[in-house]
Amino acid sequence: MHLRYIYREIINSRGQAAVYILCVALSLVTIVAIDSFRRDIDTSLLSDAKNLLGGDIRVRSHRSFSPELTKQLAQLAKEPGIEATRSWELNTVVRRADGGASVLASLMAVEPNYPLYGEVKLISRKPMGSRLKPGSAVVQESLLKRLGGQVGDRVLVGNGDFGVVDLVERESARPLSFFNFAPRIFVSATELERLGLVGLGSRVHHQMLLKLSGGRLQDKGRFEQLVTSLEKAAKQGGEQVDTYLTAQSRMKRFLDNLLFFLSLISVFTLLLAGIGVERGLNALFSRKKNTFAMIRSMGASTGFVVGHYLVFTLFLTVAGCLLGIVLALSVKQVLPVMFSGLLPDNLSMRMALSDIVEGVWLGLLVAALFTYGPLRAVVDVRPATLFRHERRVPINKYKTFLVLLCGAAVVLGSLVRQLDDFKTGLYFLTGAACLIIVMSLLVTIVMKLLPAGHRLPLSYRQAVRSLNRPGGSTRTIMVAFGASLAVLLTIELVERNMHDTYISSYPPGSPNLFCLDIQKNQRSQFRELIGARVELFPVVRARLLAINGVEVDLSEERKRKGDRLSREFNLTYREKLLQDEILVSGKTLFYKATAPDSSPLAQVSVLDRVATMGNMKTGDVLTFNVQGVRLKAKISSIRSRNASMLYPFFYFVFEKKQLEEAPQTFFAALSLPVDTIGQVENRIVNALPNVITVNVSETASELGNIIEKMVRIIDFFAIFSIGAGSLILVSSYLATRMARVREAVYYKVLGGDSLFVSKVFILENLILALGSGCCGILVAQAASFSICYFMLDISYSSCWERSAVALLFLVLLVLGVGTATLRSVIREKPARFLRNSF
Repeated sequence: MHLRYIYREIINSRGQAAVYILCVALSLVTIVAIDSFRRDIDTSLLSDAKNLLGGDIRVRSHRSFSPELTKQLAQLAKEPGIEATRSWELNTVVRRADGGASVLASLMAVEPNYPLYGEVKLISRKPMGSRLKPGSAVVQESLLKRLGGQVGDRVLVGNGDFGVVDLVERESARPLSFFNFAPRIFVSATELERLGLVGLGSRVHHQMLLKLSGGRLQDKGRFEQLVTSLEKAAKQGGEQVDTYLTAQSRMKRFLDNLLFFLSLISVFTLLLAGIGVERGLNALFSRKKNTFAMIRSMGASTGFVVGHYLVFTLFLTVAGCLLGIVLALSVKQVLPVMFSGLLPDNLSMRMALSDIVEGVWLGLLVAALFTYGPLRAVVDVRPATLFRHERRVPINKYKTFLVLLCGAAVVLGSLVRQLDDFKTGLYFLTGAACLIIVMSLLVTIVMKLLPAGHRLPLSYRQAVRSLNRPGGSTRTIMVAFGASLAVLLTIELVERNMHDTYISSYPPGSPNLFCLDIQKNQRSQFRELIGARVELFPVVRARLLAINGVEVDLSEERKRKGDRLSREFNLTYREKLLQDEILVSGKTLFYKATAPDSSPLAQVSVLDRVATMGNMKTGDVLTFNVQGVRLKAKISSIRSRNASMLYPFFYFVFEKKQLEEAPQTFFAALSLPVDTIGQVENRIVNALPNVITVNVSETASELGNIIEKMVRIIDFFAIFSIGAGSLILVSSYLATRMARVREAVYYKVLGGDSLFVSKVFILENLILALGSGCCGILVAQAASFSICYFMLDISYSSCWERSAVALLFLVLLVLGVGTATLRSVIREKPARFLRNSF
């Protein structure tokens, strides 16, 4: 092994070697940074799990605990070594005592020892238990700001009035304020009855926290036995038992979903960078073909040549891996700034050895897959290449295909493992492959449709011919840029349409004030307060137990992303379709009693969305638990909707006679002038303190801030895919440099000047950028329309100005990279080139 020879090869090919190293580094940088960042978050949340939960064990329910569970909790609270605390949480409206502003808040009634772990840190630095006296409240500062008040003011909550005695600086159970649309207010648990907010149909979260000390927590077996006994006592589906090891906080779920999506983008970047690896090595080896042939003609074996260049490639790959890890560490240091407001304060950042090992392993896998083709080409070079231009010696296609297939399987397996979700990861990789296939077809069509008639300018005709230059990888470059632009623009267009629909231009006529928990005996008074005709929707809370006798698998449903069949549903009853509803299965909403397919069972109409979740169809029998009463119902029809998600909708609709006597509350969706919402809210909550009002337009504005922040984060990572496309472009320029120099010299020999050569190259790059950009925009518009229309159920605006900006960005990028790379080609003197060629 001649190491000095390998060293000289690297020095003499430093341009191509640098591109190859950058491609390897780019393939790793985002995925390693995100994986390490995710590991830090998991470690931090696990170490802080007890503070986030507030105890070792948490028991919670949407209604009062069942007698059996209540009995067991009471017994445990009396045992030595176990401390317990009870709390109640609900959303309610807090008003100024002088009748001024009001705000939706998250009320928590707690006992003096809450929380058992962590703390509610107050501005005064006093224990919260000592501040929550009768008639006193502790609130978040944001609540007072929105009310326009200060410490010492009195506020109205339900039927009670409270003096604000202190402010919350930090709550360990809610480390992030970014997700908390309703600011917190704490009162003593002894005030709960005076508030008058906990009644029939109220949306109250009942919670009991347990803290185990001494041997009970140390003994894993005893701890698990205690948890199991509580789970057996808990009513299935309605009451949930969590521990600090199993509880999933809302913050954790959000971060997991966001980081998973960023991992998908990183995998897409990795695939594009892998193409850059292959093109970069091709560019390097294409200039070495005569060198390979000369070495072979001097007696070197194929193994000798391949061995040297395998070490050569391995050295560059390791260098790329190390650079990628350094860049990943740099990117990781930027992430806390980008995620500001989305992360807990005590997050510690570190790069573990496992991150480095995984990065190097993934880099070697990517290099092994994408460098097989170029290294295989080295084997095909024969000494005769020095004397004639031969394309390639026939190779064993079956063997090559088998090797590439095995390599692809290993790499894809590693990527799916990185995504930590086999099914979704496989779907994404399939989607990425489909995107590349569609983009390839569009690029082929564009290339076929390029006009090249004799009446067109000579510089343009030469530019079109140059696109098919051997080794130029024009189609690969266009696919890479088009796919990257499609991903970036799709995210941008979907975000813009969501912003336009829900935030900047709230749909006229859409409900902007929701009123919840209206009691049955308050309907007339509520209508009088509104002063207008308003439809009240009955709400009966229930759980779905079984479909056709098959029980809903709670453990499997908890693993489901998005909506779940195991959650509590809001049922309603009526006899007709809403204006925005249509039937997709069934002739009428309910069968008539005399119909041949009628049944003695209750009838229920289901929304198509939940029907898809549970694979339901008309005729299926559903079993519900309606607040302790089992109810079987046969699906009579399946409905769909053609209006925005802002309008009220229910998954399950029954006949009036089936649910009219069930415990229920009512819900109203009001469409009011924006300047009157505050007045109407105050009028409602002053007369009916138990009613919860939600200003939807205000909530949508806060949601818009979160969406914009997430889009900025996603754009940052998606930009790396554009970088991968740029490296593929540079690789192509380096691979075809000699051909371009030859063309430039011939143009000048035939009477052209440097300006003509520049025009040809600029037009070539312009066609490449416009072609790939238009293909990317077409795919992005189609994908964005599909997401908005079919998934988000919102109107779609093409936002062509944003597409134009994206296209301009791509054109400037390609022209900039091309000009910087080809400057020396344009300046090449014919005499020097011809002298060196002969």
